[in-house]
Amino acid sequence: MKILYAGSLSPNDSALYRLWALERLGHQVIPVNSIPYSPSNPKLRAIVFRLAMGPHVDRLNRDIIDIAERERPDVLWADKLLWMKPKTVDRLRSLGIVTVSYMIDNPFGPRQDPGWRLYMKAIPHYDLHVLQRDKNIEDYRSRGARDVIKIQTAYEPTLHFPPPEGWSDRNRNRDVSFLGTPYDDRAIVLSNLSQEFDVAISGPTRHWKRALTPEQFSKLYREGELYHDQYREAIWRSKINLSFITHSNQDEFVHKSFEIAGCGGFLLAERSQGHMDRFVDGEEAVFFTGYDELVEKIRRYLPDEEARNRIAAAGHRRAERDGYHNDRQVGLIVERLQKIALAKKS
Repeated sequence: MKILYAGSLSPNDSALYRLWALERLGHQVIPVNSIPYSPSNPKLRAIVFRLAMGPHVDRLNRDIIDIAERERPDVLWADKLLWMKPKTVDRLRSLGIVTVSYMIDNPFGPRQDPGWRLYMKAIPHYDLHVLQRDKNIEDYRSRGARDVIKIQTAYEPTLHFPPPEGWSDRNRNRDVSFLGTPYDDRAIVLSNLSQEFDVAISGPTRHWKRALTPEQFSKLYREGELYHDQYREAIWRSKINLSFITHSNQDEFVHKSFEIAGCGGFLLAERSQGHMDRFVDGEEAVFFTGYDELVEKIRRYLPDEEARNRIAAAGHRRAERDGYHNDRQVGLIVERLQKIALAKKS
């Protein structure tokens, strides 16, 4: 298919990885990078993001319509795009274009994040919404969504792959490792763990500086915010890779868990039905519920390199076999889009 693909397309955005998957699957992709449409002034950018209105939003919508009228794609794929106006989606549909919104964040969650005003208005206008929570299926239908499909987040196989043959604890300089953001109570949990274990945190510097005391930050924070090769190699260099459920976003599983498995890392993840449906506990990953069990599992596996290597290898095989990568997950969306396109033509 010919796909007009609009979203945040920086080298560090997962939207770009899904675009790559579409191209690998043989589709012609016309990219529209939404990043240049944001104001350069940080204060103005924050206002526009919160209100989702103004000349920057108008220009993005005009340009998408102009490109669509010129290129006549089969599909408009809005990837985590908050600025699509309902009338823009309607115009694209009037041209016979199938419209899909891919959104892995939760506009209905308890965090009450800003920026959703225009997106919520556009929900009934898309042909398809891609979600990652069972709860959101009914949320979207209650707002008039025409069709929804649940898809899990995925690892990017060109970036997330296992270490070289012979990799071992001799190559690992991070004992208990977390790569990510300090949502929920993660800062407290990791600080408490550091009283007994060597803990390494990497992620957005300014967020961790706010979440940790200066002493904790100096002790725990390493290497900055990591992407691409550095991110993958940090997983390789970690004896234990932690993955927490983002409860404030009502998540069932975590993107990071699939990336750790894709990289062949040892995954110690918070127990959830979503995780248990995708990995066998104690064989393909290890799960914990609550702080005491987390400590118990770290004590059990940190000194046992053989068990960690065995479980990490099995987790990677499961992720590969069951398609926890972008090619498979994006392919499932494309299959649904093709059915919608056929139905429109019949």
